[in-house]
Amino acid sequence: MNILVVGTVAYDAVETPEGHRAKQLGGSASYFATAASYFTETGIVSVVGRDFEKPDRDLLTSRGIDLSGVQVADGDTFRWSGQYKDDLNNAVTLQTQLNVLQSFSPKLGPKHTSAPYLFLANIDPRLQHAVLNSMSARPALVACDTMNLWINTARDGLLSLLPRVDAMLINEGEAKQLTAERQLPKAAATLLDTGLKTLIVKRGEYGAALFNRDFGFAMPAYPLTRVVDPTGAGDSFAGGFMGYMAAVGNTSEEATRRAVVAGSVMASFTVEAFGLDRLAFLTANEINLRFRAFENLMRFHPLGGGQGLPLMVG
Repeated sequence: MNILVVGTVAYDAVETPEGHRAKQLGGSASYFATAASYFTETGIVSVVGRDFEKPDRDLLTSRGIDLSGVQVADGDTFRWSGQYKDDLNNAVTLQTQLNVLQSFSPKLGPKHTSAPYLFLANIDPRLQHAVLNSMSARPALVACDTMNLWINTARDGLLSLLPRVDAMLINEGEAKQLTAERQLPKAAATLLDTGLKTLIVKRGEYGAALFNRDFGFAMPAYPLTRVVDPTGAGDSFAGGFMGYMAAVGNTSEEATRRAVVAGSVMASFTVEAFGLDRLAFLTANEINLRFRAFENLMRFHPLGGGQGLPLMVG
């Protein structure tokens, strides 16, 4: 496998202005791996309960996702219940049931420990450190995610992880919470000062921003007229980002910029339907068309750049 993701496979109950789902396949690893699978071979390390249903396993394997690292434990699969109201950028968590995730200890085989690309999804920083320690060689690219729970309860462990990874992908509120800064650029500078190489901030309907020691990049979100379910959009973004980086096999500035676009493309599909209903059934043509739509959306000529425009206006 080319990419290994260590994270959650879950059942979600979701309510949005567009409707309600009492139970759907979710979890950070499910969304990430599905998005990444359009670019390269991907495997999951996670845990599910005895209640995990065969159609959901089949959905993941139909995308060529390696599930050999998914443990089946006695008990129920991790469950999350959330609601989106007027602000679709933020979910209100109604209930979290850790179930088998509470005693999860990742078990990595040889093909997992030799993966050249590693994504440490939203799990306890202690487990993120343990997985990184288990790799047989330092991967070409290591990225991580986190959430407010770990920022509140395991901040020191999380901060000590940052110099060990190449990129961190979090939302704007998490970046500000982790640094106690009110302005995003200042929060980004603080995180880069820890030894982190690249910070990617997911901003929902406002797009994404990349902060690197040597360059920056920002892009809008795809202008959708209807958002059905934002759940998993951030994980899909990460899957598209890492999937593209692994597919091209380099970590240059240009590749990183294009990987942010790839992440935005995959996230834009995710929110168009509940759960994985849209993301898991895309065609290459649909993905390529949306890439080109982003290219057209962001294209412009610089002032004085061949269009007879003045260097200064006003």
